[in-house]
Amino acid sequence: MSRPILVFDSGIGGLSVLGEIRKLLPQRKYCYLFDNARLPYGELAEAELISGCVDLVVTMAKQIDAAIVVIACNTASTLVLPELRAQLTIPVVGVVPAIKPAAAISKRKHIGLLATPGTVKRAYTKELINHFACDCQVELFGCSELVLLAEAKAAGLAIDVAAIKKLLQPVIYSELDVLVLGCTHFPMLKPELQQILGDDVELLDSGEAIAKRVKSLLQYQQEPTASQQADSEWAFYTSEKITEGLKSTLAEYGFTQTAKASTSVMT
Repeated sequence: MSRPILVFDSGIGGLSVLGEIRKLLPQRKYCYLFDNARLPYGELAEAELISGCVDLVVTMAKQIDAAIVVIACNTASTLVLPELRAQLTIPVVGVVPAIKPAAAISKRKHIGLLATPGTVKRAYTKELINHFACDCQVELFGCSELVLLAEAKAAGLAIDVAAIKKLLQPVIYSELDVLVLGCTHFPMLKPELQQILGDDVELLDSGEAIAKRVKSLLQYQQEPTASQQADSEWAFYTSEKITEGLKSTLAEYGFTQTAKASTSVMT
């Protein structure tokens, strides 16, 4: 049996990245770990985010003997990758906002980045813009509320499109033609975002690029056959409990087993 791919996020946003990875590596075994007790990460102090995230991921990666770790969270990726790579001997892949492809395809040379306040203010994000989008007008939009709306959608709750439209007012009036979804939660709301912004605005995220990177790093590992794949896969979380609606969403992604992250029960 091949070693599992560990995908980590603060909440359910990482499922958007996991879905892209699974398209390329459908027979791999997956473990999904999300730190929903401290959601949203964009509101946390850097020191708190780094210490908690590193401890959680390192412990789980060693516990399940992961083949690779994917930090499917833009906010965490801008901070914790160096420390994780120092503590783990396996590859660690982070998420980078899709600034480079956005700048390349923008006809108006006017793009935007919609992300959590934490990602928007990071020096790393500004370096990406300076390096790959210096010929573009780049608008930065920080929003944590969309993270919670995406979580609500995954829990099976009705989404107030009018509330999302209100949050997107600065984007609507910016007249950009490409919007980078710089939080892995935001693709979960892509239908609503596209409905509000219209077809003249192209929405980009990093899911496909991350999937290609993971496949490249694992290319020398033999992919298991369908008969070798585990019957069930685990999703671990840090809060005391999760809703039945969220369990249903996780099941749709193949995670029929869920447990608190501190549990010793493993596949």
